[in-house]
Amino acid sequence: MRDVDTSFAGAAVQAEGGQGTAGDYFALLKPRVMSLVIFTAFVGIVAAPGTIHPWIAAVALLAIAVGAGAAGALNMWYDADIDARMRRTASRPVPRGAILPGEALGCGMTLAFGSVLALGRLVHVAAGALLAFTIFFYIVIYSMWLKRLTPQNIVIGGAAGAFPPMVGWVSVTGSVDLGSIALFLIIFMWTPPHFWALALWKKINADYSNAGVPMLPVVAGADETRRQILIYSLLLVPITFLPALVGTAGAIYAGVNVALSAMFVYHAVKVYRLREGAEAEMACKKLFGFSTLWLFMVFALILLEHAVGVPAFAPVMG
Repeated sequence: MRDVDTSFAGAAVQAEGGQGTAGDYFALLKPRVMSLVIFTAFVGIVAAPGTIHPWIAAVALLAIAVGAGAAGALNMWYDADIDARMRRTASRPVPRGAILPGEALGCGMTLAFGSVLALGRLVHVAAGALLAFTIFFYIVIYSMWLKRLTPQNIVIGGAAGAFPPMVGWVSVTGSVDLGSIALFLIIFMWTPPHFWALALWKKINADYSNAGVPMLPVVAGADETRRQILIYSLLLVPITFLPALVGTAGAIYAGVNVALSAMFVYHAVKVYRLREGAEAEMACKKLFGFSTLWLFMVFALILLEHAVGVPAFAPVMG
């Protein structure tokens, strides 16, 4: 771990410190990430066996969303030094100076304790404990340790983004079982090809190199990154059928998922085969865009089946 560097590049940092607006604090919570967390956690709540009062479900979803925002704020506090060195992140509230590091830390810690306490006391203690672990994993394991240590950072660290549907599930059942693990594994295996496609498309190697972050495209190069994208995409395909195998999803999910997975692999193969020029860049852009839509569709299918009452398959596993 490194000592947090509060001396960021640029005079604007000194000029604006501590004058953050409501919009700056909202940006501190990483709302785009939060929206994905809310959606996947909601699917976890709906897909979980058993019942939960709608108001309790709403409390659970709110607590999970606030916990995600807390993780985003704490990440921006800790990563402010490297954010300031990258064009993609230099305009974030902390490196820009609108919010001071101590303010980001205080905001993140307050939201973290509040969300964990609310989920644990008002919904289920096991769900609160899992939310606490999720925040800890993202900040300590990923941000403070793996991100600056290994090119496999996004692989292992991707687990943090895969926990929300499991937290939603545990809010209903009070336990982790195969259904929640299946949802976790889908996001976990989806994250590397999704992120690496973005990295190749946006050509952000120089940013990460300047910041001293050993992302795979920086350390291993574009060709190896393309190979890893294809490998993880192929590994993702059988994992996407786990919800059907464990009795969480049914025929609609399984049938549509065949086409969705085939399209995912198709885009990954194009990224692997096209190495240079505008076509290669476009292939990475298309994989990134489709992978975003793909994850939404996979979870939306599970949500749709439970909404219309499509029976799940009898569990083959468990």
